[in-house]
Amino acid sequence: MEKFEGYIFTALCSTNFLISCLIFSRVTREQREPYMDEIFHVPQAQKYCHGKFNEWDPMITTLPGLYLVSVGVIKPVVWLADLTGAVVCSTAMLRFINLLFNCGNLYLLYLLICKLHLREKTRTTSRRVLSALSLSTFPVLYFFNFLYYTDAGSTFFILFTYLMTLYGCHKASAFLGVCSVLFRQTNIIWVAFCTGTLVAAKMDEAWRLEHTKKRDEKSPLSQVPLSFSGAKKVVLFTLEFLTSPSHVKAVLLVAWPYAVVGVGFLVFVVLNDGIVVGDRTSHEACLNFPQLFYFFSFALFFSLPVSLCYHRVLRFLHALKRQPLFFLFITGVSLLLVWKFTLVHRYLLADNRHFPFYVWNRLFQRHELVRFLLVPAYVFAGWNFLDSFKSRSLFWSLAFLACLLAATVPQKLLEFRYFIVPYLMYRLHMPLPSLPRLTVEFLLYTAVNAATLYIFISKTFHWPNSAATQRFMW
Repeated sequence: MEKFEGYIFTALCSTNFLISCLIFSRVTREQREPYMDEIFHVPQAQKYCHGKFNEWDPMITTLPGLYLVSVGVIKPVVWLADLTGAVVCSTAMLRFINLLFNCGNLYLLYLLICKLHLREKTRTTSRRVLSALSLSTFPVLYFFNFLYYTDAGSTFFILFTYLMTLYGCHKASAFLGVCSVLFRQTNIIWVAFCTGTLVAAKMDEAWRLEHTKKRDEKSPLSQVPLSFSGAKKVVLFTLEFLTSPSHVKAVLLVAWPYAVVGVGFLVFVVLNDGIVVGDRTSHEACLNFPQLFYFFSFALFFSLPVSLCYHRVLRFLHALKRQPLFFLFITGVSLLLVWKFTLVHRYLLADNRHFPFYVWNRLFQRHELVRFLLVPAYVFAGWNFLDSFKSRSLFWSLAFLACLLAATVPQKLLEFRYFIVPYLMYRLHMPLPSLPRLTVEFLLYTAVNAATLYIFISKTFHWPNSAATQRFMW
């Protein structure tokens, strides 16, 4: 970082931490006891604090990464400050760990933006800094900085893993990938994405070499036609690449640390008889293809200030005019997927403390036809999503889409928290938006954060059969 930019970013980090601490203080005063999933996470972490590493709550579905990191941070602080009593590993102390992850996420997002947008290095100091700040306040992620959930730490280790991949530190990246899996098992998908970026880079290189030899054929990867012949060409090239010993060797020489992580994860799945650690009946894998459509809609809403513009809408209309049969085919497939593969988790229908409950209840359950009427909006949201990647190579885009499918489709529960990492990856790889657009994005995120935190703190309610105070949350 340049010296001036370093001063700005340091001041920004300090201000962000101070404001987050003030919000944290208010949230903790209002909700002192563990809430929602904290009723499982907090007692488990407290067991670890007391050295009871062989005790495990069977309702917890994730590995103990959050608890191990919490104890690893809190125990030295407790020893240095000579703290005793209830404050040690209290709910507030444990929640504070996520504020530290919030600071780390802000820094990692900034470093990733600098690395991913090297060509835009000049005259973009304010845009890089504001992009990092805006993404660190991404509403679904920011809310869980104030509760003892796995999201902040999980996101931190995935971002760190990807940053090390971009810098070519693959052993460190693989180790951090293991840490991310200890927070949430599905993070193995994003470790695979890091591997996929390396494979995509090798394939891009092989594609260029192959077509530079054919002087009469100019076929840059970004200009492969969107047609059956273009798809056939890419598939044949991919098969040729993956069956070539020299290409496979070149990939393995770089990506072997990730392969070790992958093999280790497969061993865990076999020994554990599945990916989920506990409460398996509520977290069974399935084929819920509309989850991808929900994600596209989610991404469109939160990226609206930076992704959508008049010219992009015009391009979409021109694309419709040029390829009506293609879009008709996509719409037909989408309707079929919505019809045959829409699955609804019982938690979504029963728990009125989560915002997705109201999205489903007020929108999708108004009429049976609503889910089909939304398909054109899904098609546009998906096109907008893919159009943002037009500057990326085809093989990189295919790797990302494969990981996106793996991260969303098997989930039966509509849970916005599952969209955090794929959304951040999507947003990070978009071209750097202009300063006015970034300002609007930051204001949108700030408004949503203010609204959700206000609702959580102030709009409490009670269930008829329970005296406990209930709160609305993501």
